[in-house]
Amino acid sequence: MATLKQVAAHADVSVQTVSNALNAPHRLRPDTLERVTRSIELLNYRPNRNARSLRTSAVELIGYCVPSWHGGQAHLVMDQFLHALCAAAETTGRHILLFTAPAGADGMSVYDDLHARRLVDGFVLSQTETHDPRHGWLKDQRIPFVSFGRVWKESTQPGPYVDVDGASGCAMATRHLYDGGRRRIGFLGWPRTSGLAEDRLAGWRDACVELGLPVDGLAVHCVEDTFDEGARGAALLLDASEPVDAIVALSDVLALGALRELNRRGLVTGSDVALTGFDDSPLASVVSPALTTLRQPIDLIANELIDILTSTADVEGPTERLLQPELIVRGSSAPG
Repeated sequence: MATLKQVAAHADVSVQTVSNALNAPHRLRPDTLERVTRSIELLNYRPNRNARSLRTSAVELIGYCVPSWHGGQAHLVMDQFLHALCAAAETTGRHILLFTAPAGADGMSVYDDLHARRLVDGFVLSQTETHDPRHGWLKDQRIPFVSFGRVWKESTQPGPYVDVDGASGCAMATRHLYDGGRRRIGFLGWPRTSGLAEDRLAGWRDACVELGLPVDGLAVHCVEDTFDEGARGAALLLDASEPVDAIVALSDVLALGALRELNRRGLVTGSDVALTGFDDSPLASVVSPALTTLRQPIDLIANELIDILTSTADVEGPTERLLQPELIVRGSSAPG
């Protein structure tokens, strides 16, 4: 394998010029950069990743802990996100290293080992939680990181993040249902201990209040994010003394469970009861009727995460990017 010195000799430039071509190409004249680049390609030179990241504090390999989900089931949009994250990293010449670790303090030894062995230079975090030990440890170690998702119930965010505005999305879905003639709109959510659930619940509630719609007794807090819980929650809303004519679900999983319950009762989804989900998962477009849902901008999320992580050295303080979901209207919310 060619060395830096051999590339410099081949291009008839200094070693520093080759280093600039790799790390700061804007410092070179176009003709010099072209000559060095040609030599790098002809000699098939590959920089030493560990040496480069140690010398420049660059983020070359990015660690991402693959979340575990209840009952070992796969998350409906995780495959899309992982593909987008890898693609976003690769467009900048970087790569993602996937790993697993226990939640909370029990998993910190995995992060420590990965960085100590120079297997990764920075991390993308997800499934963040209040008083998450990873943020403080990564700050103390001066290891670059960015979170996919906000940390709830803390006065300030403990680090940079990219998130989707769930409150805005659920408010958008509620207004859409109202415009379709619905006047008693229920909500299927998660337990109140979830900050994300509270955020999306607030979006539904605020939109209902703004539109003059009732909210008391119309929010069901499902125990977990499963089809069965979605069906159970929908049954509670439909069995009320005044049943709902529409349901905003916090996730596609809950919405698909609600769809199953509507079908079981012989109700026509989209006509008798309108329904919306959140995520635009692969199943949303293949069920019948197809599910109206809020699409998270997965590619943009991944690009923003990589952008923040790879520019950490130039950023002072937390970088916060809150992105808007897109309402994808399908048959499950046809006007009543």
